[in-house]
Amino acid sequence: MNRLADSQSPYLLQHADNPVDWWPWEPAAFEEARRRDVPVFLSVGYSACHWCHVLAHESFEDEATAALLNAHFVCVKVDREERPDVDAVYMEALQAATGQGGWPMSVFLTADAEPFYFGTYFPPEPRHGMPSFRQVVEGVAAAWTGRRAEVAEVAGRIVRDLPQRSLARGAEGPPGEPELAQALLGLTREYDGTHGGFGKAPKFPPSMIIEFLLRHHARTGAEGALQMAVDTCEEMARGGIYDQLGGGFARYSVDREWVVPHFEKMLYDNALLCRVYTHLWRATGADFARRVALETADFMVRELRTTEGGFASALDADSDDGTGRHAEGAYYVWTPEQLREVLGERDAAFAAEYFGVTEEGTFEEGASVLRLPRTGVADADRIADVRAGLLAARESRPRPARDDKVVAAWNGLAIAALAETGACFDRPDLVERATEAADLLVRVHLGDTARPARTSKDGRPGGHAGVLEDYGDVAEGFLALAAVTGEGVWLEFAGFLLDIVLQHFTGEGGQLYDTADDAEQLIRRPQDPTDNATPAGWTAAAGALLSYAAHTGSEAHRAAAEDALGVVKALGPRVPRFIGWGLAVAEALLDGPREVAVAGPVGGELHSTALLGTAPGAVVAAGETGGAEFPLLADRPMVDGAPTAYVCRHFVCDAPTTDAAELARRLGAR
Repeated sequence: MNRLADSQSPYLLQHADNPVDWWPWEPAAFEEARRRDVPVFLSVGYSACHWCHVLAHESFEDEATAALLNAHFVCVKVDREERPDVDAVYMEALQAATGQGGWPMSVFLTADAEPFYFGTYFPPEPRHGMPSFRQVVEGVAAAWTGRRAEVAEVAGRIVRDLPQRSLARGAEGPPGEPELAQALLGLTREYDGTHGGFGKAPKFPPSMIIEFLLRHHARTGAEGALQMAVDTCEEMARGGIYDQLGGGFARYSVDREWVVPHFEKMLYDNALLCRVYTHLWRATGADFARRVALETADFMVRELRTTEGGFASALDADSDDGTGRHAEGAYYVWTPEQLREVLGERDAAFAAEYFGVTEEGTFEEGASVLRLPRTGVADADRIADVRAGLLAARESRPRPARDDKVVAAWNGLAIAALAETGACFDRPDLVERATEAADLLVRVHLGDTARPARTSKDGRPGGHAGVLEDYGDVAEGFLALAAVTGEGVWLEFAGFLLDIVLQHFTGEGGQLYDTADDAEQLIRRPQDPTDNATPAGWTAAAGALLSYAAHTGSEAHRAAAEDALGVVKALGPRVPRFIGWGLAVAEALLDGPREVAVAGPVGGELHSTALLGTAPGAVVAAGETGGAEFPLLADRPMVDGAPTAYVCRHFVCDAPTTDAAELARRLGAR
């Protein structure tokens, strides 16, 4: 066992038995490198990463390779989900040096943590023009010994050049109508009109972009924006990227048709997409959107919920294929013969045609990923029976491993999704699961400290501080929960987190940093306003600040949100695909956002109608008039003893109404 044995991270624990003498990221590792006068080998990955497992099996479990690493380096292993700040800094350097990135990330550093050589996956033998991992290790060791001055010069230049790559902008004012229209035009140019989504393969679910498109349509009536959202969501729901048996989405599709996924299932993807499909149903009433939203919510609760009430990070892509060999997608794919074994000849033929299972296969070794047909009418009862039979048979297969760590930010996304999905579809059980996850974050991640922990496992907080996305996404989740439950304590907790953002994460001109001003100092303080698989911490915080300001009337929080959105004004027209959540927040700002106060029972007709509204970023407070829980309810009584709704924006209020149909009209509800 090496030094990773005491880690909470499932990814690090997977490497605790390696012959490589791994260290966690800690000052002692760099002190050891300085003492031995050797460089540091930094390996960054995550539990559900297929190629991380491949590199580990080929090289880190190999005794000879491990001996070479141990002799010439101090080896440091990092879980990127546990330390997104470390990952962000060195990924930026990797992309600057090579023009590409990804995981596993392999970086060689000086004892001062300055990078000088980069890569991702390296094979055990030279292949396709790539050197072997051992060749890389031997070459770096030789350079360190024989060309130390050159190594130091390269490392110093990389560190000096990193700040010049920043996309950050100071306060230029928030984006207006021209910038959002230009962003929409840019998205239209990159839209795949045949298969939905944006760009070419590989294709990732564009959750934040779809949220922008839905909000833009709600505000302007632009049918083109809505159509891109509808078609993309329908194509994904039909494709192999969506689990047609158990619900939930895989990380991405390797092709532009959404047929073959990279099979890991991440909490953040499913939380974001659950919310997107709920919002799509709210806007259109589409049956498929309702089905996918609920199936995805049920998947999260069934397969990712932990004993403590939070949500685990991911399910692996790989699992035992039944022969003792781990293979990607083994849990999910089917051959015609496997269909016949489970269903019999007649139903197997029906299932093969319906789900696109062919003799040649759409994946590997004659297996196919299940997907839905584009046309034709099938027997719904028969489909249900076939699906149930296949799902029951799949349950007997070896399951993919689960990464059980609870990440604060991703649980914030799940809380928002489950609360709103539960409210829209009258599923109080989903609201309860959202509340239990929020309670875990308060009890365990906040605890008695002033700052939330990034992760927890088995009900114990991890040792790493939360980053900006943890504050922004958790605040977003708490605000959504407050709107649905009428419990103002969640508004208070959101305010607590956002006050820390204002105090410790804000820089000049409204810029936001990914780490606090008193966090561990890396070679560069990470700062990235663009979305990755999740909303950028910068724009997630901006959205939560804006909503909190709408709830409370706080000028400080609204001003901070507007300043933070200056970067969207600069980047939205240029790279709209990569700042989708910022564009969605900007839509809320242009619309107000609307402030809805419902003086009356939580869960009553007016409250439910308010939650079904499509007005971008509208905030909802419901409960007794004059209660201290929601400032929006102050001095807003019921009219003639009847539940009453008040709708305001831009310092102007409509006349109070007791009519649910009138409230729906004001908020764009169907």
